[in-house]
Amino acid sequence: MTKPIILAISGASGSGKSLFTQNLALKLRQQAREVLVLQEDHYYKAQDHLSMAERVETNYDHPDAFEHDLLNQHLIDLLSGKAIEYPEYCYKTHTRLAEKKQLEASPIIIIEGIMLLTQIQMFDQFDIKVFVDTPLDVCLMRRMLRDTQERGRSIESVATQYENTVKPMYHKFIEPSKNFADLIVPHGGENHLAVDVVFSYLSSSS
Repeated sequence: MTKPIILAISGASGSGKSLFTQNLALKLRQQAREVLVLQEDHYYKAQDHLSMAERVETNYDHPDAFEHDLLNQHLIDLLSGKAIEYPEYCYKTHTRLAEKKQLEASPIIIIEGIMLLTQIQMFDQFDIKVFVDTPLDVCLMRRMLRDTQERGRSIESVATQYENTVKPMYHKFIEPSKNFADLIVPHGGENHLAVDVVFSYLSSSS
C-alpha cells in the first residue's frame, strides 16, 4: 500500500466537524475509495484511578485531557501500514473502556477532533488541515441537543460546563489554532462546496 493521506478536521465542539467528516467519507466511499475515520475523543485519558466526582470535574476542553502522544504514535503506525489498537471511550463513565478495536491502515485516513490543530508534533503526519468555523451560539445549541439526547446529560450541566470550560478553552486554544489550517470551512457539515473541494484534493492525491 502506498503512503496513506491523513486529513485532520478540527473546530469547536458542536461546530459540525463530525457531519463534515461523515459527508466527506460518504462521498469517498460512494466512489469506492477506502477511508478510515478516527476520532480524537477516543484518546481522552483513562481515569479509572479517579472517583466519579473527580472525573466530572476534569476539564475535557483542555489539550491535557487527551493522550496525544498515543494518537500521534498511532498515526505514525498507520502511515507505515501497521494496524492499531483503537481505544474506546465512555462519555457516561468519563473513562476508557477495557476493550479496544483493531483497525487496519487505509489509503485515506480522516481524524477529527477539537484539539488537533493545537498539537504541532502531529503536523508532520497531517497532509491537509481543515478548520470548521461555526458561531459559538450555534455550537452551544448543537452541543446541548447532542449531550442531552446521546450522552445522558442535563441541560443545566451542559450550560455550566460550557460557561466554565468549553467557551474559555475555545478562546484560549481552539480559535487560535485555526491559523494553522490549510482550509477554513464556514457553515459546518452542510458546506457541500467545501466537501467537494476536499474530495477533489484527496482524489487527485491518492
